[in-house]
Amino acid sequence: MLDINLLRRDLPGVVAQLERRKTPQPFLDVERYGALEAERKQVQTAAEAMQARRNALSKQIGQLKGRGGDTAALMAEVAGIADGLKAGAERLEAIQAELHGLLMALPNLPQADVPPGTDETGNVEVRRWGAPPKFDFAPRDHVDIGAALGLDFETAARLSGSRFAFLRGPVARLHRALAQFMLDVHTTEHGYTECYTPYIVNREVLEGTGQLPKFKEDMFWVLRGGDEAQAEQYLISTSEIPLTNTVREQILDAAALPIKLTAHSPCFRSEAGSAGRDTRGMIRQHQFDKVEMVQIVQPEHSAAALEQMVGHAEAILQKLELPYRVVALCGGDMGFGAARTYDLEVWLPAQDTYREISSCSNCEAFQARRMQARFRNAQGKPEFVHTLNGSGLAVGRTLVAVLENHQRADGGITVPAALRPYLGGLERLGG
Repeated sequence: MLDINLLRRDLPGVVAQLERRKTPQPFLDVERYGALEAERKQVQTAAEAMQARRNALSKQIGQLKGRGGDTAALMAEVAGIADGLKAGAERLEAIQAELHGLLMALPNLPQADVPPGTDETGNVEVRRWGAPPKFDFAPRDHVDIGAALGLDFETAARLSGSRFAFLRGPVARLHRALAQFMLDVHTTEHGYTECYTPYIVNREVLEGTGQLPKFKEDMFWVLRGGDEAQAEQYLISTSEIPLTNTVREQILDAAALPIKLTAHSPCFRSEAGSAGRDTRGMIRQHQFDKVEMVQIVQPEHSAAALEQMVGHAEAILQKLELPYRVVALCGGDMGFGAARTYDLEVWLPAQDTYREISSCSNCEAFQARRMQARFRNAQGKPEFVHTLNGSGLAVGRTLVAVLENHQRADGGITVPAALRPYLGGLERLGG
């Protein structure tokens, strides 16, 4: 959430920043905001005047009582002022609630050096690592390679419908090995603390990280036993949600920062991309696994923390010998809560292109303000922390990349050396 004082100080500047996400910006009803702000000031000014008048009347009433005078008229005026103050307080509360609703719908503002652009065409490639593999046979996609290893979409469709996968045997073991490998690297080499989180969270938790209220239709809602009176709950779309919210409504000691957390979890998303896109295979599904990284840091350290986090995701790809590129997202392609984002895109031979496998974002104080997550700065005053999140990596898409980049002419795959200890030393699967 943005600081409302920023809008009050420089509304044109905020609108200009929002225009860097989409032009014309659809996020803030400027006219309605202006009307609410004008009324807020009017109501507060009137309340201050009434309070001053009541104080003056109270003083006069005391003096009159001391002289034995009649205070009935003054008492009646004080009672009327009390009614006016109550009505003003109720109206101010309603105005503040509407202003809060407007703020909750505003995305974060892009950092000054975020590439310009309102869609993915404005993204800028930063660097590449590794060369796409060359095959002396026609490369197959992960669906065909995985079928012989236990990747089964027909069974999943019978069980749950489209955009689900059922894994058995070698491919299930490979999927588990990838998640374990990622967690081990992030905990032993990168200094993250491993966590196991709930997969169901309350509404206010999703508001804290920015999924609600804007993306409610993209979430899977939970109704326990048909009890419509239960608390509003949802399946997580990423473990960033519970990990980041571990510091909600807290004032942390500066010495406790940075906090670095990681978790492996399933992710549930009712939104599965544009209709007709990525309908084949595991690229875009309603349920998938991801190893997430979260950092909570002091504001002056968040820029460096983002670069570090990108490096942590890159390390996984390099160890798995997967070619990739790093892309700086433009303002229009960044997520709702991000002030700056890098995507890592892995090479997929069957598609002859790079596809996103990790997204690392600096949200600055945007989520912290929604969560009321603070720390005591050097002056001992509470200050909002900065939060960052990144995929380290999406397990299903990593599985796809391993199958396609390390495929063999005999139909099997070569297991990357870094993964072999997790597969009992196997150097190949299938074939």
